[in-house]
Amino acid sequence: MKRPTGWGLLLAGIVVCCCVLSFYKTSNAQPPQAREPFANSVEQRMDTIKVLTEIRDQLKEQNALLRSGELRVIVVPPKK
Repeated sequence: MKRPTGWGLLLAGIVVCCCVLSFYKTSNAQPPQAREPFANSVEQRMDTIKVLTEIRDQLKEQNALLRSGELRVIVVPPKK
């Protein structure tokens, strides 16, 4: 009687091991790139410079319109 119980326990152990190993996630061939702990300051500066340049260009256009005197302002009362 001990033999069938031993084989049953061995079989149950193998099944448990297979179930545990089936949850194991395999890794990719190349590990994912590590993210930098801080933002790249050079890229941030370049973005800031780009935005400031756009603002400067828009201000130049607005100043040119104001100096030309061809600017018209239409005021519409708000709808109630």
